[in-house]
Amino acid sequence: MLENVKMYWLCCPKCGGKTRTQIRPHTVLEDFPLFCPKCKYTCVIR
Repeated sequence: MLENVKMYWLCCPKCGGKTRTQIRPHTVLEDFPLFCPKCKYTCVIR
């Protein structure tokens, strides 16, 4: 059975726009490359 878990969009640290990455509250990101399609900014989340 599927759980109703709230998903959140990651926001770009530069422009504040939504990225294409969704996370759950218990997700841990380590050395994750984040790309913003709006401003073309790429960064690594540590």
